[in-house]
Amino acid sequence: MKRIFLFFGLLVSGLICAQEISNNAIGIRAGDGDGFGTEISYQRYLGGNNRLEIDLGIESGNNFDGFKASGIYHWVWNIDGGFNWYAGPGAGIAFIDLDDDFPGRDRFDDSETSLFVGGQVGIEYNFDIPLILSLDVRPEFYFGDFRDGNDFDVALGIRYQF
Repeated sequence: MKRIFLFFGLLVSGLICAQEISNNAIGIRAGDGDGFGTEISYQRYLGGNNRLEIDLGIESGNNFDGFKASGIYHWVWNIDGGFNWYAGPGAGIAFIDLDDDFPGRDRFDDSETSLFVGGQVGIEYNFDIPLILSLDVRPEFYFGDFRDGNDFDVALGIRYQF
């Protein structure tokens, strides 16, 4: 009888621990590095302590407009209660369209497609309601003419879990 209670106790505690990462979460990631401000953010649980984050951002900056898509793989670790921290590598693509009045425009094409690689490190809090708040940093390294070099993006995220 003790073994049955032990088995069910371990099963229930395993299910509770597995639910620290929601199956799906969607929301916004608002911040700014050297470019893209707000992004639509989707997270998908992959198994264990792993998930995938996909972000899509549109920006109308000074003298340019842009679109960015990124994917980041996360390893998630519980700190205490609803607090988790996460880290992982990622990559993406950015499209930039320069305005006619861009200073030094003669050195660049009217538009550009840049690839980038980077990573992400952050902390999040899972509330008892289906809400996650996060704060993260995402260093990125771009490969392009106009957008070439490093970018350091800091953002606050708010997502609905389902």
